[in-house]
Order: sequence, then C-alpha cells, then structure tokens
Amino acid sequence: MAYRLALATLAATCALILLGGLVTNTGAALAVPDWPSTFGHNMVLFPWSRMVGGILYEHSHRLMGALVGLLTLVLAGVLWREGGRLRRLGLVAVAVVIAQGALGGLRVVLQEETLAIFHGSLAQAFFALLAVIALLTAPRGRVAGARVEPALKGLTVLAAALVYAQIVFGALLTHAGRIDLHLTGAVLVFALVPIVTAQLRRTGDVVAAPVSRLLLVLLGTQLLLGVGSFLARFSPFWIPGEQLTVVALPVAHRLVGSLILGAIVVLAARVSTPTAEPEPADQAQPSQISERADVTVDRAPRSQAASVSGHPRFEPVSRHPLQQTQAASVSGHPGSKPASWPPLQ
Repeated sequence: MAYRLALATLAATCALILLGGLVTNTGAALAVPDWPSTFGHNMVLFPWSRMVGGILYEHSHRLMGALVGLLTLVLAGVLWREGGRLRRLGLVAVAVVIAQGALGGLRVVLQEETLAIFHGSLAQAFFALLAVIALLTAPRGRVAGARVEPALKGLTVLAAALVYAQIVFGALLTHAGRIDLHLTGAVLVFALVPIVTAQLRRTGDVVAAPVSRLLLVLLGTQLLLGVGSFLARFSPFWIPGEQLTVVALPVAHRLVGSLILGAIVVLAARVSTPTAEPEPADQAQPSQISERADVTVDRAPRSQAASVSGHPRFEPVSRHPLQQTQAASVSGHPGSKPASWPPLQ
C-alpha cells in the first residue's frame, strides 16, 4: 500500500515539474494574478472554458500542485503506521509540500523573481525525497544491500550533492542568466557520476546495479538535451520546430534533471543503508562453542559403535561378564548357556 502510494505521488510530482517547466518557459508564471483564488474563483471551481493560453498552463500547475499535496497527506498517514524513519520522512514530506505551495503563492503575490529560484529548487528536493520513500517501501528496498566501501559511499553522497547543486545552478540560469555556474556544474557532474555508477554496477546489488545503468542512460539523454537547449537559447542557428522546440527542449531538460537527481539520491540512500554481513567462523559466541562441544560429546559413543559394526545406527552391545564371554567362545553362539565343567578328580 505504502509503496504504490509513494509511486503515485512520485508520478504526480513528475507531472507537476513538467507543468512548472511549461509555466516558466512560456512566461505564464503571472498569467493568473491572484492566489490562492483564480480570478476571484475558487481554484477548483474555475471555469474550464476560460483556461486558454498561459492561464491553462498556470492553472493546471496549481491544480496538479493541489493533487500532489493531497497525495502527500495520505502518504504521510500511511507512513505514520509504519513508524520509525518512514514516519519521520512522511512528516518531512508534508512540511516540504506546504512550504512549496506557500513559495509558489508568494511568488505570484509578491512578484519576486528570487522566490521562483527557491520554488524550483525545493520542488526538485521534494521529488528526491519521494524517490527515497519509494525505495524504502519497495520490496527490493527491504533486502539487505551489498557491502560497499566507505570511500564509495562518500563518493556517492558527494555526487548526489553535486547533482542537486547543478539543478540549483539551472534555476539560476533560468531566472538570473548565470550560465557560467551551470556549465561548470555540468562538467563536474559528467566527470564524477559515471565513476560512481561504474563502481556500483560491479557490486551486483539488487537496487544499485539497475539504477546505475538507468542513470547512465539518463546522463546521455541529458547531455543531448542540454546541448540542444543551449543552442536554442544562446545561438543564432536555426532550430527545427522553432518556437515549439525552444520550449520543449528546456522543459525536457528540466524533467530529465529531476530523474537524474532522484536516481542518484536513491543510490546514496541505498549505499548508506546498513548491510547484513555474515559473522566470521572464528568469532563465534561462547554459547555456540559449548553447543558444538555437546554435540561432539554426544556423538562419541555412536562413533565407537559405528567402528565395531560398520553402520552408524548400530547400537553398542552391552559388555558381558568374563564367564559368559568364555562360554560364547566355546559354544560358538553368543546366546548359548555356558557348558558345565566337571570338577577335577
């Protein structure tokens, strides 16, 4: 139940990020000037016939945000019954989605561009949080992970932090034109993340190995989308599709960036999960040693019997007095009675 609900919330958030990209790249962020209402109407009751142009993008973004908020509340309620860290993650998700909605509303009311940067960056962090919740509630996520060296763990966490910084640099590029930071971050990401994925694939972990392969595919796709977005925005070259391509490329670039962040954060969470390592044989507990000794003692008589009969299940024969043994040696049968000897004359 929790796993399916986490996946549903994750998918809805993915659609929300897609709509947010459309709002930003079409310039529809202020198409609806009021909040939380929409042109004086209740947000849910706003007439569909008036949802045209930028209003369509902006109001659809608001409706999807409301759906994500509702799903997050339900998910937190389910995770509350799980207890432990899942309960805490559910509460964090609720706090983040409330803060995200407030930032979006203040962006409209105050018309402050800086709030848009925080709004976009927090949305990506919320997506990564949902990805971790989906991992921890998945059946494979409950399986003990493969042993990973501490150096590789630190490298994976560093890669996750670097990918998130690159997403923040992307928001700065969109709203402040800081292309230098985004290009520098891209070089660092494409230098570090493939190294991490190559090492994690060799661990054979049931989660880390397939996610690492997926991450490599996403990186290749992101590189192509990034080059296309750069050419569409900063070069004088003609781009096929013209305005549609100019909008679609950065929106897809932002969406794939979210998937990359989710994947690398899942890897960081996976390698940080304690692994169940087998106990060495020479470090057995004293109780186990005594039990082994008891078993050895109990098997000793049976082993002696087996050496006589040649069969491990043969029961040892009770020892007879010397007179009976002598009688058996004379009569030739162990069950015969001893012969009587006449007294010496």
